[in-house]
Amino acid sequence: PEVTHADHRSRPEQPQPRHLHMMITIRDYREDDAPAVGRLIAATFSEFNLAFASPEQLNAFLGPFRHADSAEPAHQEAIARVIRSDIVFVAEDGSVIVGVLRGRKERLASLFVRGDHHRQGIGRQLVRRFEQACLQRGWMVIRLASTVYAVPFYQAMGYKRSTGLRSGWSFEGR
Repeated sequence: PEVTHADHRSRPEQPQPRHLHMMITIRDYREDDAPAVGRLIAATFSEFNLAFASPEQLNAFLGPFRHADSAEPAHQEAIARVIRSDIVFVAEDGSVIVGVLRGRKERLASLFVRGDHHRQGIGRQLVRRFEQACLQRGWMVIRLASTVYAVPFYQAMGYKRSTGLRSGWSFEGR
């Protein structure tokens, strides 16, 4: 069963499960992945980056992902539109999408890995696959904007900090 954000906070800290036999597959994103990717982005972004936000702020930051659980076609199309990019990879644990990376020429746009799959090399695999795709296209530079939470991850992968702290943005462009 999934745990809501509020329930997660009220329970004592427990170690994340280690999937000793997990089989992670990195593959190209397909349009029919949009609902699962939308739910992953909404949950992960809310949990790790927006704990400070009021419900109104949360909706503004999440943009169309605030409707990730909606079956409404207009909501699903808005989510699919935001996900689309030159390069999109997903990570699957069995048949469950547990990570997504979006990028374009010289820009890693976003990376999300489900919380219960953190620290298992999935983000690293997605980034390495993106780096390979960039090299194949002749793109020799990769830039990214990171949340404060993710800076150590990117630095451990060899990325260099080039700017200081900047104000954030939302999926609505604010």
